[in-house]
Amino acid sequence: MSRWRHARVSADNTHHELDGAPLYAERFDEALSFHEPGLAAVRRGTDAWHITDLGEPAYAPRFRRTFGFYEGLAAVIDDSGWAFIHPDGRFASDARLTWCGNFQDGRVAVRHRDGSYQHLTPDLTPAYAARWRYAGDFRHGIAVVQGDHGRSTHIDRDGHLLHGRWFDDLDVFHKGFARARDSQGWMHIDLRGEPIYSRRFAAVEPFYNGQARVERHDGGLEIMDEHGLTVLMLRLE
Repeated sequence: MSRWRHARVSADNTHHELDGAPLYAERFDEALSFHEPGLAAVRRGTDAWHITDLGEPAYAPRFRRTFGFYEGLAAVIDDSGWAFIHPDGRFASDARLTWCGNFQDGRVAVRHRDGSYQHLTPDLTPAYAARWRYAGDFRHGIAVVQGDHGRSTHIDRDGHLLHGRWFDDLDVFHKGFARARDSQGWMHIDLRGEPIYSRRFAAVEPFYNGQARVERHDGGLEIMDEHGLTVLMLRLE
């Protein structure tokens, strides 16, 4: 059994536990969850690094901040900026950025020194030529990006527009639908960027087994189905 797969961060975030018992004797100022290949990001004072499930350092270098490994690389911060490292602590590239996300679906969102966002491939080269005002994580091959005009749309892994529709605010797709907001309020859209009903709301949650909790503009709360029909009233206003 790989102990790290079942370990959990302690309630005070200082170490990891397995079945309620400490996994090791060390204590840290901050401990994050374990990720493949069995390493966890920790911090003590101004030093940050990754540990094994024995509480031992995975490598010698120290950083200002470390984050979890995703798809073989972890984001770290040193005195020169943000970067990615391999599990042995080696930098994956000489490039430095002003922010790095986590790899999802073979892509990672980063922010360049000019303030623009972009997605990189596993070899840390741009996945496409465009730069965005903002870019989110990929999920099932689709990500949200925001243009310089402030509106958002969806792109595929190669940077192509998925449906070409732009919204005031937008979320990733969840079970085939995404939350989207236009000038009249929040709704759900399909993969074509089309609203799946005519109603608009002050807030909507993602669909869960065909139903979503929504807040009307008058303050009322209800459960709604995928046709925009009320299933259950939770609060009148």
